[in-house]
Amino acid sequence: MTSFLSRLGLAGAALVLAHIAPVAAQGQAPIPLPDAIRSAGTIRVGIEATYPPMAYKDPATNERRGLNVDLVTAIAKELNIAIQWEEMTFEQLITGITAGRVDFSGSSMTDLPARREKLSFVDYISTGPQIFTTSQQAGGIATPLDMCGKSIATPRTTNYFPTAQAWSEANCVAAGRPPMQVIGTAGAAASRADLQQGRANAALLGAEYVTYLRQQNPGAFVAVGAPIGRNLSGLAFPRGNPALRDAVAAALTRLMANGTYLALLKKHGLESQALTEVGIDAGQ
Repeated sequence: MTSFLSRLGLAGAALVLAHIAPVAAQGQAPIPLPDAIRSAGTIRVGIEATYPPMAYKDPATNERRGLNVDLVTAIAKELNIAIQWEEMTFEQLITGITAGRVDFSGSSMTDLPARREKLSFVDYISTGPQIFTTSQQAGGIATPLDMCGKSIATPRTTNYFPTAQAWSEANCVAAGRPPMQVIGTAGAAASRADLQQGRANAALLGAEYVTYLRQQNPGAFVAVGAPIGRNLSGLAFPRGNPALRDAVAAALTRLMANGTYLALLKKHGLESQALTEVGIDAGQ
């Protein structure tokens, strides 16, 4: 992993709950922010709030919840800046960043080389595509290889779709087994619906989402083996403007050092996916 500490710049940016006055971090020198953001007193953060436990709406209150919401809020407090949340679909996030409609993405986005043509990432958590199924179907699907010849649902707009296809070619077809049928869906909720309604034998989503589903529905879902890959998720920034990115990375480094980062991951049951240091564009 590329260490942030070896690449730290001098500026940055971040956030806090919209309309709530931020509180400066105590006992440490302020982290510099770009003049335009500091003058505005707020930062615009794109968020796709349909992916628990990272970012989602509380069904009882319609308020935003999740690790990303908590983490971005903590970063904003370190930077003494307020947040203006901008809700978007996942497909709109990259365009929103590159067109300048938001300053960065507060949603989980896999840090991929192809995405780094337009974006730069502050990597904050390890992730991976996890196969899972229902407890009713688990008897015939004990390992990922049992998926050869079976169907799997995964969002077509994410990296999970080509990952599933590549895994099938390498582990099913290359070994003379029937290919895994990869069904592209409109998103995580649609993938889960296809699984539960019998249109797919399994689903493929981020390990963090599968952890959340199993917590919320004890006994209903079964993880099939370990994730079939590993990568990093990051907060995404426009490429060519490292000042904002580096300020957020500096704030996150402080949160790792003072224990806030790990406490937030534990709150959401994701401590096994914690990183030991911030990464900049370190995904593979």
